[in-house]
Amino acid sequence: MGKIAIVTDSNSGITQEEAKELGIRVVPMPFYINGELYYEDITLTQDEFYEKLETGADISTSQPSPGDVMELWEELLEEYDEVIHIPMSSGLSSSCENAIMLAREFEGKVHVVDNQRISVTQRQSVEDAMMMRDKGMSGEKIVDVLMREKLESSIYITVDTLKYLKKGGRITPAAAAIGTVLNLKPVLQIQGEKLDAFAKVRGWKAAKKTMLDAIDKDIHSRFAGEKVHLEA
Repeated sequence: MGKIAIVTDSNSGITQEEAKELGIRVVPMPFYINGELYYEDITLTQDEFYEKLETGADISTSQPSPGDVMELWEELLEEYDEVIHIPMSSGLSSSCENAIMLAREFEGKVHVVDNQRISVTQRQSVEDAMMMRDKGMSGEKIVDVLMREKLESSIYITVDTLKYLKKGGRITPAAAAIGTVLNLKPVLQIQGEKLDAFAKVRGWKAAKKTMLDAIDKDIHSRFAGEKVHLEA
């Protein structure tokens, strides 16, 4: 059985230090803060990022350079026979589609998994891929399993400020202004390729209860009788 390398990006929440311990590679996502370019967990730590977020900094995201991604794959293929690349959902960034296009240049040696994951669910895909690889499964079989199970996950989130939803065009400036005055907290869901509205409530306590109720419903309906991984 050939050797398989596993790659993801920093949207998985896996730090560079964790990646070394796990024996995988993590592509740092680039972003701009007040017009200055940073690379997640390379030139700015996660804690520093959230500190800047809390101060109201102007933050926008970008995507990895195609050259950097291909250079990483080429480096890995000097040691490994195949690469499984697990990027963030194609519904949230074009970086996944770009990776799929780039992989065509590698004659089947690079497999890009578009299983619509991000954050904790993306991390779970990485851990699942590692487990299957260690059991001796082929790259093609691992991808088949990850794609078959791609919708077997849910993320529920809420936000403290409507600033970035307004900036990203998900809500209008008027809706953001009214929501701020009324202390409205949107509860958002990722269950599939995109970030969708799930509920709109007033205050943090109501938002937290809404998310916990949604998780409880998933456990006892969608995932009834199955082993469930929970992350907070």
